[in-house]
Amino acid sequence: MSWLHELIAGGGVGLVAGLASGFTGTSPGGGLVIFSVLLLGAEQHVAQGTSLITQIPPTGLAGVRRYWQNGNRSPLLWIVWIGIGFLVGGAGGGYGAATVSDAVLQWTYVVYLVALLVLLIVRGEGKNGSSETRDSEKLPWLPLFLIGTLAGFSSGFMGIGGGLAITVGLTAGLRVPQHQAQLVSLIFSVIPANIPAASIYWSKGLMVGWPAIVGILAGLWIGTDLGARAANGVSKSVLRWAMIALISLMALYMTYKALS
Repeated sequence: MSWLHELIAGGGVGLVAGLASGFTGTSPGGGLVIFSVLLLGAEQHVAQGTSLITQIPPTGLAGVRRYWQNGNRSPLLWIVWIGIGFLVGGAGGGYGAATVSDAVLQWTYVVYLVALLVLLIVRGEGKNGSSETRDSEKLPWLPLFLIGTLAGFSSGFMGIGGGLAITVGLTAGLRVPQHQAQLVSLIFSVIPANIPAASIYWSKGLMVGWPAIVGILAGLWIGTDLGARAANGVSKSVLRWAMIALISLMALYMTYKALS
């Protein structure tokens, strides 16, 4: 594949992953892994390394700004406790991924997505079709830390950024309003909390070529902004069902890859 084709294919990967990230308020890692495999022909470890490395630059900044402009806020203590957990889980996940096969990673990915999907559906929405609003000052630190640890481990072990765990954990676990949870998740696509995990993949050369990396970064910047702009124009119920659909499609595709 020529450098131009790599650049264009990388741009497509980044754009689609960014759109999904901005609209559902999750980190773009899940889309990056899947579309790196699909469009760039990367094997699982390389796709995961590419995903983590391209999430180090603050490509989600435009998406965060869109959510912020629409009145959503993220308490600093949430970011601190989730961030501490993320760093702890990320390093462990990155080292763990290096010791297992592609098949193990793929099936772990499927189990993880199905578990999040079940949690999202079972917990559902609060009374009258909306999430219960929680007082940010009363959220206990331990659940926030555990959400961060799970997000970090999933980021390091599966290369998906951890945003799904943050968004689902906050909305389904702690009943944080959907738009606010999505803002918190996107903030972790700006803060380079996945550096410990990304460095492990980087040291082993598990990433695609630089033309594709440049294309992915450009696509992520544009796609996240467009997705976030669209998300702020729809209801929390639409966003929740969009997330359910996204997780379902990702789980189905990775099941297909694991079986093939």
